[in-house]
Amino acid sequence: QVQLVESGGGLEQAGGSLRLSCLASGTTSNIDTWGWYRQAPGLRRELVADITSDGRPTYADSVKGRFTISRDNAKNTVYLQLTALRPEDTAVYYCHADDPYQMYFGRGTQVTVFF
Repeated sequence: QVQLVESGGGLEQAGGSLRLSCLASGTTSNIDTWGWYRQAPGLRRELVADITSDGRPTYADSVKGRFTISRDNAKNTVYLQLTALRPEDTAVYYCHADDPYQMYFGRGTQVTVFF
């Protein structure tokens, strides 16, 4: 089992930046892919970015060039740097991790962007 705890969300003005962190605990040695999803009110949860065990990232088109995902395997932590924030980035951001058995999600952290 893997437990994920997100931090770093908050209220930010459009054009600003935030850094989200996700700390994993439990049986982390089998984690392959880490990533971040988000869900805005009334919308489906969508993949924002993920990163493989060898460091290859992928991004949703809506965040390419603005968000950066990274991982520190030694610290069992994955990060999401959010820049050039837009009001449409407002959502609950969920960390996820995959091992050979299942996908895990954290409880989420709220990001709110205002003009």
